[in-house]
Amino acid sequence: MPGSGKSSVARQLGRSLGWAVVDTDHAIESRIGMPIRDFFSLHGEPAFRDLETEVLAHCLQPTEPTVLATGGGIVLRDVNRDALRARSKVFYLRTSVEELVRRLRHDTSRPLLQGVDPRQKLHELYAQRDPLYRKAAHYVVEAHRPSVMGMAHWIQMQLELGGHLNGQGAAPTLSA
Repeated sequence: MPGSGKSSVARQLGRSLGWAVVDTDHAIESRIGMPIRDFFSLHGEPAFRDLETEVLAHCLQPTEPTVLATGGGIVLRDVNRDALRARSKVFYLRTSVEELVRRLRHDTSRPLLQGVDPRQKLHELYAQRDPLYRKAAHYVVEAHRPSVMGMAHWIQMQLELGGHLNGQGAAPTLSA
C-alpha cells in the first residue's frame, strides 16, 4: 500500500546489511525521465503496469545482494506475484488504512490518490490488494506504528533465522 514504509525500511535494511537498495518506483522514473504521476496522466495505468512488470523482471536479476522496495500496485499482476515469490523473500508491510491516511494526508505525489477522497480510495485499494500481498508474501510485518529501524531489524532477524544471509537465499523484497 502507498505509505506503508517500504522505501524507508528498505533503505534502513540495506544500510544494516551492507546491501544495495533498489526502489522500483525510482527505477521506473529514471527509465522514463519523468515522475510516475506524469506518466500516469499521459499514458494511463495499464501502460504504467506494463512498464512496472518490465522493471521488476530486471530488478529481480541483481548482480549483487539487493533489497528491493516495490511500488504498491506491483502485486496486481499474477506474473509479478509469481516472480517475487520465486526470486526473492517477500515481506508485506501491513498497515491499517487509518495509519495510511495519517501518513499520506499531505502527499501529492501518489497518482491513485489525486482528485478523490483519500480515505475511501485507500479502503478500496486495501480491499483489492491485501489478499494479493498475502499471496505474494513469505512474511507479514505488522507495520502500524513500529519504527523504521525496528521493522528493518525484525526483517533482518527473519532472514538470518531462515538462513538467507549466508549466500544461499534470495534477496528480500519489501511489498505493501
